[in-house]
Amino acid sequence: MSRIGLVLEGGGMKCAYGAGVLDCFLEGDIDFDYCIGVSAGAANGAGFVAKQHGRSKRFYTEHPQNPDYFGVKAVINEGGLFGLEYIYATLSNEDGEDPLDYDTFASNPCDYEAVVTDAVTGEAVYLPKDSMRRNDYRPVMASSCLPALCKPIMFRGRYFYDGGVSDAIPCKRAFDMGCDKIVVVLSKPRDFVKEPEKHKPIYTRALKDYPKMAEALDKRHLMYRECQRQMFSYEAAGKAFIFAISRPARLSTYNMDAKVSEDLYDLGRRDYATECARLRAFLEA
Repeated sequence: MSRIGLVLEGGGMKCAYGAGVLDCFLEGDIDFDYCIGVSAGAANGAGFVAKQHGRSKRFYTEHPQNPDYFGVKAVINEGGLFGLEYIYATLSNEDGEDPLDYDTFASNPCDYEAVVTDAVTGEAVYLPKDSMRRNDYRPVMASSCLPALCKPIMFRGRYFYDGGVSDAIPCKRAFDMGCDKIVVVLSKPRDFVKEPEKHKPIYTRALKDYPKMAEALDKRHLMYRECQRQMFSYEAAGKAFIFAISRPARLSTYNMDAKVSEDLYDLGRRDYATECARLRAFLEA
């Protein structure tokens, strides 16, 4: 039997697209042996492993309407643009409004990892499933922690930032973890070109205590292009199946417009419907 992995790119609110694809996986009883997610992709992945249909969608279409989620109130309360404590604790804990089903998550035989970036070294770290505890979802919180826009997350004595800075599309990691083939869910079109980061003086100053993070941001576009190169080479070899945004869409990491997120979610569902037969042939080959 092949070991099949699921790789989920990050991208903030753009990951509403992936939420649509993953809900279709749940509806179609499509399971994976391994799941690795980055940033919002890590959050989508946790909900998928917990088999919570519709939960990820609510984090793009409903919960952002609360001012604690993003913006001025999040900055005041938590010191960052996104209210990570609100999203991944207040809402997600078992007494929250939209709790993660931790029991199902933990008992699911699917392995899970969240990609984070070590604030001191600027290098990728992969936090395994057993690093997630009931009502302590800091691995996902750290994976979503935008450098210079959020305070780093401390976990097990180390500070972490967004995994998208160090390993944006972790296909190689999936194969290193024993996968024979992978399904990749992107948050952007296939032909997306990552440009160098803007506002270098601002983020360099904001990250003065973490110079390696600033260096990682300087090289982020090169890392991303290498991730794409690897992904497409796996696809050419018949080892990767890619879901990517298939038509022009309003894309923004920070867009809190529920209609935009709903449209992206629906696009993910439509792309799944288009690719369903081909996906099943890939999985069964």
